[in-house]
Amino acid sequence: MINDNSTTNIKPAKPSWLKVKLPIGEEFTKVRNIVSEHKLHTICQSGNCPNMGECWGAGTATFMILGNVCTRSCGFCSVATGRPEAVDPFEPLRVAKSVKLMGVKHCVVTSVDRDDLKDGGSNVWVETIRKIRELSPGTTMETLIPDFQGIWENLQRVIDERPEVISHNLETVRRLTKLVRVQAKYDRSLEVLKRIAASGVAAKSGIMLGLGESKEEVLEAMQYLRRSDVSILTLGQYLQPTKDHLSVQEFIHPDLFAEFKEAGMKMGFRYVESGPLVRSSYHAEKHLE
Repeated sequence: MINDNSTTNIKPAKPSWLKVKLPIGEEFTKVRNIVSEHKLHTICQSGNCPNMGECWGAGTATFMILGNVCTRSCGFCSVATGRPEAVDPFEPLRVAKSVKLMGVKHCVVTSVDRDDLKDGGSNVWVETIRKIRELSPGTTMETLIPDFQGIWENLQRVIDERPEVISHNLETVRRLTKLVRVQAKYDRSLEVLKRIAASGVAAKSGIMLGLGESKEEVLEAMQYLRRSDVSILTLGQYLQPTKDHLSVQEFIHPDLFAEFKEAGMKMGFRYVESGPLVRSSYHAEKHLE
C-alpha cells in the first residue's frame, strides 16, 4: 500500500475476494418490487452497491431521499449530478410506508446533497424520520446525512429528531479530499461529526480505501475521527462505478483491513466494520449492539 497506477495507465486486476453473488431469492424480489411500486430511490441501486443481493435478501435496504440527482460531483459516486427536481412532499410518507411493508427492525436513510435548497433538505429529513416513527414505532434508525454546507441550524434539525445513529462519511484521507469530494471540506465533515457526538447521539463515519492513500494516512484519518468522538467506523474498498469516475489505485488485501479493524478498536471505536465489500450501511443493524 499504496501503488500509484495513475501515471502508468495500468489497471490493477480485480482480486478473487471481491467476487459477489448475483442477487436472487424470494425476499430480494419482494424488496425490489416494493421499491419499484412506491417509486423509491435506494442508494443500493444508485450507488451500485455490491451487497445489494445480501441486504435485500435479508429484507433490508438503504433509502435515499430528496430525489436521485445530486448537486455535487464527487469523483467516486455514481449518483447522477445536475439540477434536481422540486422536493416531493409525499416522499417521506412513501418511504415510511415501505419501511412498514418490509417490516424492517432497523432502517437506514440517506440522501443526495441538496445545496440548491435553503434548508439543505433538512426539513424533508425531519418529516421522513417522523413518518417512519409514526408508522413503525418499533423500528430503529440510522440517518446518513450530508454536511449541509456547514449551516449548523440545518444539521441541528436532524440531530433534534434523535435517530439512534447519525452518520456522515469522511470518505477519504485529508490529502485526497479535494480530488475525491470536490465540494466538501475535510474539517467541516469532522465538525459535523463532533456536533453529532456532542449531542449524545451515536456518531458514525466511513472511509474508502484504494484511492492512493497510504497506510499512515488512513490511521491518521481514523485518529481524527476518534478525536471527534465518532464511535462507529466502516472501512471498505473503493470500486470504480464507471470509466468516468476515479480509477482504483489498489485493491487492498483483507489482511490489511483486519489490521485497520484491530487498530480502530485499540483507538477506542465501539464498533469497526472493515473489509473489501464493506459499505457504510453494511450490517448497520449490528452497530446498535
